[in-house]
Amino acid sequence: MKTPLVRDPVSACLHDASKRALLAASVSLGLLALPGCASLPSDPVPPGAKAGFVDIGSGMQLRHLVVRPAHPKGVVLFLHGFPETAYAWKEISLDLGKDYEVHAFDWPGYGLSSRPPAEQFGYAPKDYASVLSQYIRAAGIDRSKLVIYATDIGALPALLAALDDPGIAKSIVVGDFAPLDRPQYMYPSLQSLKVKASAEATRAYMNKTSEEILKNAYRRGLAKEEQFDIPAELEADMFKGWNQGSMTSADAFYHYYSQFTRDQNELEANISRLRTPIRVVWGEKDLYIKPEMGAEFARKSQAAFRVLPGLGHYPHLQRPKQTAEEVRAVLTM
Repeated sequence: MKTPLVRDPVSACLHDASKRALLAASVSLGLLALPGCASLPSDPVPPGAKAGFVDIGSGMQLRHLVVRPAHPKGVVLFLHGFPETAYAWKEISLDLGKDYEVHAFDWPGYGLSSRPPAEQFGYAPKDYASVLSQYIRAAGIDRSKLVIYATDIGALPALLAALDDPGIAKSIVVGDFAPLDRPQYMYPSLQSLKVKASAEATRAYMNKTSEEILKNAYRRGLAKEEQFDIPAELEADMFKGWNQGSMTSADAFYHYYSQFTRDQNELEANISRLRTPIRVVWGEKDLYIKPEMGAEFARKSQAAFRVLPGLGHYPHLQRPKQTAEEVRAVLTM
């Protein structure tokens, strides 16, 4: 099993700017204590928890978070959506990490992971599927014990990876995403990203309104009394991770959508070849991608389908304890 190359986020009290950003992430996650750096917090370190960067090849680095108890009962890998980062899984990871090995990483173009030019890396779902497979290998994950939980932009790559390699995981849970080319089930701005004539203008608007997106994306579609706040460190990390280098997260999202229809069609054409056990969960009040999308995909893939009453597009942020219990149930199957 390949041993991952993880850069130590503590060395030299992180003089390098990118490592300072990782340090802030690690400390606020409660994953690292830093003896010898008196100006920094020294929160208790959960047993086996780590934050760092892992090399997956081709000059690509992913920031990842790992919680590993002494005797894990299984492994779960969380895949975030737009405009999130790995921080979206903090609370759930620390909960499940008492019994299970838990991984989460930033997709390329998000958080502190690499952002190569689009000429070198396409950011399409199929490209992310390759990143997922490379991460599993680089992190040394035991695939026979692995459950992948993927939402939004993370879900189609997980299914495409499973088409190529049915043994990539013991099972996969997907939700609140667009597996099929059904624009009628999608939010207008997402529809516009699928059309070349309107995609560039949508990209520009998203970059112009990034602050509003980061503050309100998870509130939309919910009544005022149902709206919720996200943890301050997640919001700060999303803001910090939006614009790193010459590519924003909206740019990465634009490139993802530029080949989205192609990759949706590939999945639908080969859906009968899916052999990895699939479960589908969906927020009842998902404004961005209607539950009808999930219901149709579940029928076509013969997967179990569950609608989550009262929840929107981000069930894991709205009800993290409920998500943790759902994942725990799958891990014990």
